[in-house]
Amino acid sequence: MPRISPVSNSTDATVTEVLDNMKARMGKTPNAMATLAQSPAAFNGYHALKKALMRGRLTSRQREIVALVTAQENACQYCLSGHTQAAAAVGLSSTDIINARTGKSDNKLDNAIANFAMKVIRHKGLVDDADLVIAREAGVDDSLMIEIVANVALNTLTNYNNRLADTEIDYPVAQLELETLSNQ
Repeated sequence: MPRISPVSNSTDATVTEVLDNMKARMGKTPNAMATLAQSPAAFNGYHALKKALMRGRLTSRQREIVALVTAQENACQYCLSGHTQAAAAVGLSSTDIINARTGKSDNKLDNAIANFAMKVIRHKGLVDDADLVIAREAGVDDSLMIEIVANVALNTLTNYNNRLADTEIDYPVAQLELETLSNQ
């Protein structure tokens, strides 16, 4: 049972519109979004940043890579489950998904993005100069670094909110333990 319940309706017209659009598009309102809607300010802020980042330089595939590494590092099983499904929908294979969760990719730029995101999370933004050089050499310029940080922040918001709320997972459950996956 969740510690904070999802809302079924909101007095905020923007929240209601977004939740209704999700339900129409996805066939359901994800519990994470209905829970975040407990605070219209947090909900609307999240969606404004998400919408802005969708117009950024990271592709949908790269945003999912960042989301996966963030959910793994923050141990958010809800977000890991949801983003595993979303990542598959944008073309990541099961191997790509496992790699992303460990901060890796077979693609040079995607690898640099995943690794940089992992460093940002693990070091709380205090990334070493040597890691900046490595990222830049792989094609991650300063603008892209800032965009990665913004995507990490966006995903950390939902990671922490779902961990706090103990949001009921309404996606196929992805296991947090990577050893479990490698033994299957």
